[in-house]
Amino acid sequence: MNTSVSLILTILLAFMYAVTALREGDCEVCVAVVDKFSQTLTPNIKNDPKKIEAKFREYCKSTKSKENRFCYYLGGLEESATGILGELSKPISWSMPADKICEKLKKKDAQICDLRFEKQIDLNTVNLKKLKVRDLKKILNDWEETCEGCIEKTDFIKRIEELKPKYSSSSSKTEL
Repeated sequence: MNTSVSLILTILLAFMYAVTALREGDCEVCVAVVDKFSQTLTPNIKNDPKKIEAKFREYCKSTKSKENRFCYYLGGLEESATGILGELSKPISWSMPADKICEKLKKKDAQICDLRFEKQIDLNTVNLKKLKVRDLKKILNDWEETCEGCIEKTDFIKRIEELKPKYSSSSSKTEL
């Protein structure tokens, strides 16, 4: 009798773990940011959760797009409404892997794992005429360029074509 109860409990626990475990591609922004951030930490900082939290706030000041949104959800930005940095700093201090940290964070706030990186486009092969104006604006914005007086789609395409040599040598792919 005792062994059947323990077997059922073991199966139930295994099922619960399978439900909460991350699948391939889940929490891609979380895993990437936690990995990237933890690699910037020195050993003396990695052992102190308070120092980790301070470094994460500093790290978040230079983030953009989805990484910035991740920082917002954790409380790493001044304008963040909530703060669950302890859920990040303590596991990092224990040398927990990024995917396990993100599993724990997902339990606290599911929208953390809803963040996805934007798809990459190759500017050397993409037909700019088939992109939407907002995508063309995004390309210019990613390059931190403007298009003064651009009203029509052809104006944006012309500006991107002018700037493409400047940016194609450094990176031929951009996010959309």
